[in-house]
Amino acid sequence: MHDDFYQVYLEELEMVPQCTAEEEAMLIRQILNGTEAGRSRLIEGNLKKVLSYAKDYADRGLPMNDLVQEANMALTALAMEYEEGDFQELLKQKVCNALEAAVEEQKREAEIEETVAARVNVLQKVSQVLAEELGREATVEELAEKMKMTADEVKDIMKTALDAVNVGNAMNMDLGPEDFEGEE
Repeated sequence: MHDDFYQVYLEELEMVPQCTAEEEAMLIRQILNGTEAGRSRLIEGNLKKVLSYAKDYADRGLPMNDLVQEANMALTALAMEYEEGDFQELLKQKVCNALEAAVEEQKREAEIEETVAARVNVLQKVSQVLAEELGREATVEELAEKMKMTADEVKDIMKTALDAVNVGNAMNMDLGPEDFEGEE
């Protein structure tokens, strides 16, 4: 599905002409003189450029759709706040910084997910061992003592595991719009 959107984007982008250096200079003068009309053309005319930057970050943990979105947002932000300097140099810097930040954020999220999954797995194993030893389900306090954690930390891990199960179940359900009527 994501690849379909990206492919459509690429096909539509084929029809958008890039800014020439002369056109870009004229558009920047218009923007600096307070004429807003050139801003959208400046953005449009640099979409292929930022796509090339986004492609440099492919295979680093984010889908191309996300990379293109980050690059386009950086381009738009620069066009909105531009005041002076080499536009192309600023564009490359802003886009690459945004892409780098997005890739790093994705890595952090993946590391957090791995840590949480590991904690859930340890809790499950400890729970099973204690249940066998005690002949019953262990209490939160017993689990906390065994894991050298506080009861609140164990509860947080349990809640995380339960939330993950609930999200997984919701994703597997065949829900229609009528299932959400009246929810806010």
